[in-house]
Amino acid sequence: LPVEELQTFDKEHSRLQGHPDMTMLPALDASTGSLGQGLSVGLGFALGARLRQHPFHTFVLIGDGELQEGMTWEALHIAPRYQLGNLTAIIDCNGLQQFGWPLEAGARHRGDRRDPWTGVDLPGIFERLGWSVLETDGHDYASLIPTLERARAANATDRPTLILARTVKGRGVRLTEGRHEWHAKVPTAAQVETVAAELGIARPTS
Repeated sequence: LPVEELQTFDKEHSRLQGHPDMTMLPALDASTGSLGQGLSVGLGFALGARLRQHPFHTFVLIGDGELQEGMTWEALHIAPRYQLGNLTAIIDCNGLQQFGWPLEAGARHRGDRRDPWTGVDLPGIFERLGWSVLETDGHDYASLIPTLERARAANATDRPTLILARTVKGRGVRLTEGRHEWHAKVPTAAQVETVAAELGIARPTS
């Protein structure tokens, strides 16, 4: 894609919509948008690779909010049955989601955005389903990269790997840190300037 096309992101008639569309963009094997489908698609890639004896490893990144989707749990059950050691699921555990369950009947707001899995032994659940579970700081490359390498090294095993990557939504910027509103919000020009100044990023003058 030409760099200039990035300026059309999320605009009408652009190829670059909020979720990638395989009918409009090259090199995509699947469209995205419906929560919960990603792990099932990745499972299919990994199973196809195993059956055709291709050596690649499949990584799937999902949000902790997606654990509320039934299709995700179906994939979590099936991957160990097919002994897909060439599959790694990375869960971005930031404890927030864009929308949640309403706090009370008839409420007009979008519900409780907190992590619905607070207090649940997720590592224990995934291990009992047959996954090898690793945990890491999702912001720390010195921790994250070796964890990804360990997962890929499991390619020849019969257990898929699940990485719980602990993160903070919008980390490092006071405007966004820990706030669910910035899941899909566009900053104003003034906010961009504020963030750039906070991060020490030089803004172009023209």
